[in-house]
Amino acid sequence: MKFSVFTASTPDWEPAEAARILAGQGWDGIEWRIVDQAEAEPPGFWAGNRSTWPLTGLEDRLDEIARVTSDAGLEFSGIGGYANCRDHDNVERMLAATGRLGARQVRVTMPGVRAGDYRETFAITRSDLEWIEGRAAEHGVRALVELHHGTITSSASAAIRLVDGLDPERVGVIHDLGNLIIEGHEDFLSAFQMLGPYLAHVHVKNALWRKTDEVGFDGSAIWRNEWAPLRSGQADVEAYFAALHEHGYDGWVTVEDFSTELPLEERTRDNLAYLRGINDSVTSRHDG
Repeated sequence: MKFSVFTASTPDWEPAEAARILAGQGWDGIEWRIVDQAEAEPPGFWAGNRSTWPLTGLEDRLDEIARVTSDAGLEFSGIGGYANCRDHDNVERMLAATGRLGARQVRVTMPGVRAGDYRETFAITRSDLEWIEGRAAEHGVRALVELHHGTITSSASAAIRLVDGLDPERVGVIHDLGNLIIEGHEDFLSAFQMLGPYLAHVHVKNALWRKTDEVGFDGSAIWRNEWAPLRSGQADVEAYFAALHEHGYDGWVTVEDFSTELPLEERTRDNLAYLRGINDSVTSRHDG
């Protein structure tokens, strides 16, 4: 496996700084966040993120993105795009940019569950993906559908219904460990087997549910989800890697840690050591 970081989770660093630090820590690759965002100070994950390349004027920055990445000795694990599947103009731009960068694959976002009647939204999205499949082939890349809470593809079951029959070399699925704690969890190995050739990429983060001080009807408890460090969230990271190995997955694992207990540089360094340790242990047991 190869390990990379999605720069949504490195908001304090400018792009060259992020690439230099991550390469120095031993990461194999980087997954750049590309989106127009609101300004914020101090920088945050979703606004003011200094490791984000703007979508506006993206084509003029591709040489710089390639240079920053290659100068650090990093590979692209993919591109973290935010173009919605219905926004064909910007999807086309992201596919073209991914092809020019040689980044191979790019995320295309799915509609939320409140976007309209679920069945109608699902059917329209399938039509969008059929168009995207053709455009991805034209650019020699693959579009990725992420398993994400609050969307029509929160689970592997929903995603395989959506993409089944499309060319898995042009449309694939991101399995996301942390998102599935919030919504959509299914047995790991069963989910990988269900996705089959559509399992194109893996995101790793962790989350937990915490009981709040609020109460609902007649004093019932109210719980809220929040992001957690890889070591202390509810997801069983070791079991996840064991299932990936049993399934035969040997692709990219991209970390997007949105916890803040540790300072950023310590957080990224520890995450790599933790995941490599788990991967080595699981590989030894699996191969033995």
